[in-house]
Amino acid sequence: MLAYCHNPIHCILPPYILEKLSQSTDAKIRKLAIDAIEAAAAMRAQRFTLAKLPTMSAIPSPGGKKHRLVYDAKHGSMWSLPGKLVREEGDKKAKDAAVNEAYNYSGDVYDFYQTVFSRNSLDDKGMSLISSVHLGNKFNNAFWNGEQMAYGDGDGSLFIRFTKARDVVGHELTHGVVTHTCNLQYQDESGALNEHFADVMGVLVSQWRAGKTAKQAAWTVGAEIMGPGTTAKCLRTFKDEPAYQDDPILGDDPQPKHLKDKYTGSADQGGVHINSGIPNHAFYLVAMEIGGSAWQKAGQIWYRTLRALHQTSDFAQMVTETEASAVALYGSESIEQQAVRKAWKAVGF
Repeated sequence: MLAYCHNPIHCILPPYILEKLSQSTDAKIRKLAIDAIEAAAAMRAQRFTLAKLPTMSAIPSPGGKKHRLVYDAKHGSMWSLPGKLVREEGDKKAKDAAVNEAYNYSGDVYDFYQTVFSRNSLDDKGMSLISSVHLGNKFNNAFWNGEQMAYGDGDGSLFIRFTKARDVVGHELTHGVVTHTCNLQYQDESGALNEHFADVMGVLVSQWRAGKTAKQAAWTVGAEIMGPGTTAKCLRTFKDEPAYQDDPILGDDPQPKHLKDKYTGSADQGGVHINSGIPNHAFYLVAMEIGGSAWQKAGQIWYRTLRALHQTSDFAQMVTETEASAVALYGSESIEQQAVRKAWKAVGF
């Protein structure tokens, strides 16, 4: 039986990828994957403990404005976080690319939420954005632990530094937004919705910063962190196609794009990373049907929905609330409502 942790670790690499790597015939790949799995287990235990104690999860920023803090973990373990402070809000550019990426992209996330949704940081009260770079030795992952972001450098082959992808930063920080809104439980369909909102806002941050319309966007997650040792071009895709297939190392992308293919097993907390592919594809269809910039209308519908859900909301409620949000924002039988209805029908609802 799977235990539910109220404050789980949210990692960008899903368990099914790490488990696949742990079975590799390459001893180096296998060891790094096992190290990452063990680190994730230790981090979950730490979060379970922290959940019972007063935490730093909402450190207010000076004056309630954008406030970024970037630390160097100096290849230490998660137990040594955050590390040494190397760049704070307003400091000049560092020589370290990972430091600058963590600083710049967390700033993009803050600016996106403030500009697009009038939201003041993750908690809407101006909480500081804390990041640690250079976690572990060739650590293949990035995570939000309920208090801060932490990034590994990757192994240089399958994955490169995890600060390099703006959508990865946006994804992980959005888990903080979810926590401070509906706090979707990280299990089964509610957990898949948690991952879904993180993916949606992650790609929207990138599209917004690049000024790309829905039709111009790539609709992928993690393309910039993929290394030369894999044929996979990204971790996930919103389109009706696999993100990767027959990769010698990663195998096949398991994400479904239709309800009939929903994963019903117990792995991955009941498929939280796997089944998020279904609502991800629905959002893509909505954005493409409406046209223009995805954050302007589709994003507004989804953000309003996020605030209307609760801890145990499932896919059925997501369908209902997105259509209700479209009506509230744009009117009954509007193009936007019809796009939402059409998209959910296309993925099996």
